[in-house]
Amino acid sequence: MSNKKLIYIAGPTAVGKTALSVSVAQALQTEIISCDARQCYQEMTIGTAVPSLEERKGVPHHFIQNKSIHQPFDAGAFEREGLKLLKKLFQKYDHVVMVGGSGLYAKALVEGLDEFPEISAKAALKVKLLYQDQGLEGLQKLLKKIDPFYYKTVDLNNSSRLLRALEVCETVKKPYSSFLGQTKKKRTFSTHTLLLKMPRRQLYEKINFRVERMVKAGLEIEAQRLYSNKNLPALQTLGYQEWFKYFEGKYSLNETIEEIKKNSRRYAKRQITWFNRLEAYEISMQIQIKGIKIGLNIVKNLAQDLC
Repeated sequence: MSNKKLIYIAGPTAVGKTALSVSVAQALQTEIISCDARQCYQEMTIGTAVPSLEERKGVPHHFIQNKSIHQPFDAGAFEREGLKLLKKLFQKYDHVVMVGGSGLYAKALVEGLDEFPEISAKAALKVKLLYQDQGLEGLQKLLKKIDPFYYKTVDLNNSSRLLRALEVCETVKKPYSSFLGQTKKKRTFSTHTLLLKMPRRQLYEKINFRVERMVKAGLEIEAQRLYSNKNLPALQTLGYQEWFKYFEGKYSLNETIEEIKKNSRRYAKRQITWFNRLEAYEISMQIQIKGIKIGLNIVKNLAQDLC
């Protein structure tokens, strides 16, 4: 193991990861890798809460709007490209910061992805027919029944992940989650995780407020522009799927906004379940009153303790 260290800043949506990552990167004079599954798409800005130009000023960011929604980019691709990037960055720095709420992407870079059995044609057809007949709700209901653990952590609005999990379950007649965490690949760097936490009520208030900000910033217009591509994997995500239903007359405007808030809170709850399994240095975000204001000296001391 070398002396190179990856500082991973984790936590649920809206908890304050972006601002803290910039402070830590500035303190360590290094660069930031985003492990967010949606911020990498250049066509999606408002709904993915991409770091602002001001936040990116002075700190190089990677995997931020560098892909197109027409280019499939999954956790496996992130692992491959991320490792190549880290190899280059570690030639310049002893520390690199990674930030993002997509636990699967972070796991891919830190540990490698788990290995799964080859999907049988029979299982694939069964799950496909279920999706065609009952839609996303049918997939969610079946997953909750046969793999309640994964149900609590997966993005329930991501049809691709639900389909994949159910295909594995139907192929081997075992929970998808039984294959998770079995494979850990050797890395040439060590990882230190900072897990940001906040009282649930306060977090939910921040989520609701952020959704309202996104709506005011033009999220509806952004979603309308992407509507013709609604079936692409990149757009099987909250913040957009709700608007697509609005455009189809299934929701009113108020219902759409409330659905985004509700689904965002549920997503945060699943993220918390996922991150609570990590070995991490926990940071209480109760120290925040207005925005993220952490003194540079505090960040330096924290980084030195970890490194």
